[in-house]
Amino acid sequence: MLAFALRRLLQSIAVLFVMSALVFAGVYAIGNPVDILINPQADQAEIARATAALGLDQPLWRQYWSFIAGAFAGDLGRSFAANVPAVPLILERMPATLELAVAAMVIAVALGIPLGLVAGLRPGSWAGKAIMAGSILGFSLPTFWVGLMLIMVFSVYLGWLPPTGRGETLMVLGVPVSFLSWDGLLHLFMPALNLALFQLSLLIRLTRAGTREALAQDYVRFARAKGLSMERVLRVHVLKNILIPVVTVTGLEFGSLIAFAIVTETIFAWPGMGKLLIDSINVLDRPVIVAYLLIVVLLFVLINLVVDLVYTALDPRVRLARREV
Repeated sequence: MLAFALRRLLQSIAVLFVMSALVFAGVYAIGNPVDILINPQADQAEIARATAALGLDQPLWRQYWSFIAGAFAGDLGRSFAANVPAVPLILERMPATLELAVAAMVIAVALGIPLGLVAGLRPGSWAGKAIMAGSILGFSLPTFWVGLMLIMVFSVYLGWLPPTGRGETLMVLGVPVSFLSWDGLLHLFMPALNLALFQLSLLIRLTRAGTREALAQDYVRFARAKGLSMERVLRVHVLKNILIPVVTVTGLEFGSLIAFAIVTETIFAWPGMGKLLIDSINVLDRPVIVAYLLIVVLLFVLINLVVDLVYTALDPRVRLARREV
């Protein structure tokens, strides 16, 4: 297990290095933030001073070398707009994004697995057909439209839920969280539901397919022939086997929730990393954009490592295969 973790760590470092080069070249080679950040009436001397102060007068390769040297020291540059280090600025917004992603994943797992089981056990019933039709809608409807409809129905027409913001937060170990207060939960519900819709539909279809496949296996038929109740067969035999792909997909989709929460955070004015990214793109705040993308890549790498370790714990055959190699 330790050798596997070290090997994945080395692979992760290589991935981060390649992604840093691609992101840096893609972001730093496009546009000129000086045109946005300084007064349009500035003369050429002021523009030259601002360009030199931001380090944009250097060749691209030299800018990248300075960026890599700073990255090894934990410094990914200073925000052009806020004039503060980019990493603390992003980490300040990270708890809000992680809270939203965790809440969305909890909704997706808590509803997706039971609904998928129902659809798999009774595929021809009205409930199974309705669940599968709903999952198709979850795949098809665009996130921004669903978010706007949620605000229209629950905030404008019914007045049950607040339309935007994070609400009241409480400090837990120095980190602000909103799910511990009633006002925070009211603010969290709609954006979490909106973000969870695609993952919920995915888990429904994945669980249904796994259930249908497991029920056709000989060991399930043998368990039923021995007189075991359907509840025990589902808990011991069916769920244990379908959890392996579910855990894998859930882990990967959790990374997607963090990375692609931008639309949801923008619609609901949720003060997370995605909202910060949109604001930074509007002013071409390059250090914040690059730092955000690299932090997201790092989160993906860590999540993939955790998923692999959990997969190994769930499936003994994976451990045996690695010992044989």
